Amino acid sequence: MSARTAYDPHLFQEVLVSPMYLAGSGGTGDAGFVPVAHWPHHHLADGPCQLVVTSPDQRIRIGWFGDDFELWKITAAEDAVSAPRWTATFNHVTPPEIVAGLTTALAHDYAEADAYDIDARFLASPSPYWADAIRPLTDAGWTCDAAERGTVEYSSPDDQAGVLIDNRRSGWDARTVELWAGPPGWGTRAEAVFTARTPSHLIAATAAAMADSAPVIRERHQIDREMESLVTLTPVGSASPQTSRAPTPLDVRRTAVTQAVHRAARAPHTAADLRVMAAQSRSAGTSQHRSAGLAPATTARPPASSPTPRHGR
Repeated sequence: MSARTAYDPHLFQEVLVSPMYLAGSGGTGDAGFVPVAHWPHHHLADGPCQLVVTSPDQRIRIGWFGDDFELWKITAAEDAVSAPRWTATFNHVTPPEIVAGLTTALAHDYAEADAYDIDARFLASPSPYWADAIRPLTDAGWTCDAAERGTVEYSSPDDQAGVLIDNRRSGWDARTVELWAGPPGWGTRAEAVFTARTPSHLIAATAAAMADSAPVIRERHQIDREMESLVTLTPVGSASPQTSRAPTPLDVRRTAVTQAVHRAARAPHTAADLRVMAAQSRSAGTSQHRSAGLAPATTARPPASSPTPRHGR
């Protein structure tokens, strides 16, 4: 048994992975289902599709293929029995946090639509301007590459992710937009593909999630060996810079006392100075008394995931 497959507690350590688009799927789609956790879930015992989450009227369908190359298949139709107007697929390497960009936008569109609204935003025609679909990427500094006539390609600043728009294809089911990340390979290349009639704002929502600079949590063994040199791994719980916050009234009082004491130290000790020093002494004593009774802070944990069954790859 190799060192990689042998049980090693270090390999199961949770780490923050960045950039997120190179983090892989982690073997579960929980993050992608969180935005639609309140929609009906249909668990399927047979067949490659193991779970289907649908909008209440079943116009939007989110399929999870736990043991397939195309792990996600998401569609929208005019009604429950019509052919899909558009399809989005995500392969088994795509981080579910990127899928969540699309499912979040779908949940919002559905909540804003009237019942059986044929003009629902999730059924809108795509923009005639291809740039609208990838604006979050260009805003994040992705740059245009040389491409064939009728195609457009952009790459991330680190050249480890990109988007291909193919305007040469025709037909409602033509695969015209592809987001990718990672070097070519079964366990390394993430792919998200959209058909021709996918609304531009839904592609943009997915692209915005892909451009997000926030790291995601994985266990070390979930990072493909070929990706280890391309990502930054930070153990969860490591010291991080303190975020700024507004001062509390106690902070203000302590600061005022401290400044007054410093001023008093540079001048003769008058009666007023002595009162200031006494106040500083009482403040320090109260702080020590309170800190002695505080329990250690618990480490923050990510929110509970949806009741999606886990399917290890």
